[in-house]
Amino acid sequence: MKRAPLLAVLAFLSACGLASAGEATKAAPPPPPGLAAATFAGGCFWCMEPPFDKLPGVVSTTSGYTDGTVPGPTYEQVSAGRTGHTEAVRVVYDPAKVSYETLLSTYWANVDPVDARGQFCDKGTQYRPGIYTHDAEQARLAAASKTALTSRFTQPITVEVKPATAFYEAEDYHQDYYQKNPVKYRYYRFGCGRDARLEAVWGTPKS
Repeated sequence: MKRAPLLAVLAFLSACGLASAGEATKAAPPPPPGLAAATFAGGCFWCMEPPFDKLPGVVSTTSGYTDGTVPGPTYEQVSAGRTGHTEAVRVVYDPAKVSYETLLSTYWANVDPVDARGQFCDKGTQYRPGIYTHDAEQARLAAASKTALTSRFTQPITVEVKPATAFYEAEDYHQDYYQKNPVKYRYYRFGCGRDARLEAVWGTPKS
């Protein structure tokens, strides 16, 4: 099951009637000239858009699916764990205004880096955390940031760092979910225990 029972009902109600079941998703286009892309997975992609949207220099965030084997996967396929994908967010940003290091810092502050089963209430490989790099410099910085965390935790850091593969944009009803459905979003986030766990791990509440 995708979420805890009550949360699964919320997810179903929010989606009902808003997407065509089985409709293939499309691969994200390259970023416009002068901009760059970064890809991060941290459990439910609804919750990974807001922290990046707040950063000056971030042009857009898109929820989607990455690091899988099935072209154009649907939400139903991914959430069932049948495609190898994980829920992720693609961040398009202006490197002249925000650094990749800042994006990395924002990412780490919004995930549980030692949860090997998924993230928060969402368990399974489709919720595995990861940093998917788009060039050698991103790979270097991501690996260094992961290594720097090892002294802070006694458990292994389970976030994978690997080259980015095709990113498929999730169905429209998933995009900007926290803005379109603020009450349901806040209820889901609270019920999933995300903020409580982030505060326990990092010491500062997130949103």
